Parts: sequence; structure tokens; C-alpha cells
Amino acid sequence: MAEPAVLSYNTIMVWIPLLLVASVVTAVACVRLCRAAIAAGGPGGGAAGEGELTLGEAAFLAGGPGRVTDLTLVSMHRARRLLLAHTGWATVVDASGGGDELERAVLGAIGPEGQAPVPRLRPAVAAAGCVRRIEEGLVERGLAVPGAGRREVAAGLRAVEGAFLLALALGAVAVPLVSAAERTQAVAGFVLPLTASGLCLLLGRAESYPRSRWASHAGQRLLAGLSAEDPLTALATRGPSVLEPELRAALGRPPGVR
Repeated sequence: MAEPAVLSYNTIMVWIPLLLVASVVTAVACVRLCRAAIAAGGPGGGAAGEGELTLGEAAFLAGGPGRVTDLTLVSMHRARRLLLAHTGWATVVDASGGGDELERAVLGAIGPEGQAPVPRLRPAVAAAGCVRRIEEGLVERGLAVPGAGRREVAAGLRAVEGAFLLALALGAVAVPLVSAAERTQAVAGFVLPLTASGLCLLLGRAESYPRSRWASHAGQRLLAGLSAEDPLTALATRGPSVLEPELRAALGRPPGVR
């Protein structure tokens, strides 16, 4: 009569420690992601976020440096200072030196040849000093998530994803080792960390993409208040999905990419 009790004790000792490991790792990862997301979001109210946004600032908050580059290229194209071909090349039409810092950064990235592929321009313009100053100004006003905050959120997402995979692997190892009578209990135990990490991962990815990756809560409120009736404002806030197919092709943005 003692054997079933011994067997039950031995099988429990197989999956309970593994479940505890999965649960602790999941809890730590989820707490890390939540804390990083709250910190990156910035204050919920207060004076942060007061004032108006320029188009460049709105583009940065909605899509980061890449969106700022797209906005500048399209703006120059519409002003006939630049020709964006559907083949993905940008050709200078007016190099008179006018325009703002962003336009001068585009002309500088194209170089004296007067023509360059858009994929080569995007990282060059995104790294320009004028784009960095836009970011610094938005961070100072509490409208943008600092770079350290974005990196911490990304690290938190990776930690939660790792916790989910760990719980899945430990469950796959532990469940076949327990007796049939205890298998349902073991499966139910591992469902808890899997569900917690899975939901946290889904919510974290939804919150960090697209605009909340760059904009704080105050920045998101200002973006929500912008009208998209103007084509350039729509591009800044909603991305290249609002453009005609020829310009989307010129920017190297396939259908569905924002």
C-alpha cells in the first residue's frame, strides 16, 4: 500500500521544482517589463506635453527617425526640390541651399552626384544632428521616450519571451514524466506561467508598436489631437500607408508597411 504514496511523492518532486522555476522566472520578467513600460511612458499628467508639435516632431513621435526621413523626402518631392522615382532613387532638382535643416541633411546625404538610392539615404538622414536635436527636445519636454527607456522596454520584451519559452520547455519535459493521475494537475500548473508570460508579451508588443515606442503618454495625447486632413500631417502621424503607390514604391515601403 505504500508504493502509490512513494510514487506520487517522487513524481511531484519532478514537476513541482520545474514549475517553481518557470513561475519565478516569469514573474521577474513580467515585473521588469511592466516597470520599464511605466517608466518609458512618462508622467500621466502635469505640464509635460504642453505646446504644439512641428511636423518633424510629430513624425518622430509617431515613427522615429525613419518617419522623419520619409516626411522630409516626400515634402521635398511635393515642393519639386527632389524627384522620387518609383525605382527607389532620389534625384536632386533644386540644390539652391534653401529649406530647413532636415532638407539640407537630405541634400548632404545625397552628395554632389545629385542622385542616390532612398535606402542609403534613410540611415544617413536618421543619424543627422538635426534629427538628434528633435529627439532631445522632445525628451526634454517629456513627449518622447528616452533611448535608455526604449532599450529597457526591448530588454523586458526579450526577457518575457525567454520566460515563455522556458516555461514551455520545462512543461514539455516535466509533464511526460509524471503519472497519468497527476498529469492534468501538472499541465494546469504550467498553464499559469505560460498564460501570464504570453499575455504580458502580447500587451507589451501592442504597447510598444508603433508610436508608443517613441512617444510618451503626453506625446501620444498630442499626436491624437492632430488632424490628418493635411497630406503631410497624415504622413507624419500615420506613415507611408497614406501615400499613393508610386511614392510608397519610391520609399521602398511595400503595402502594409507603416
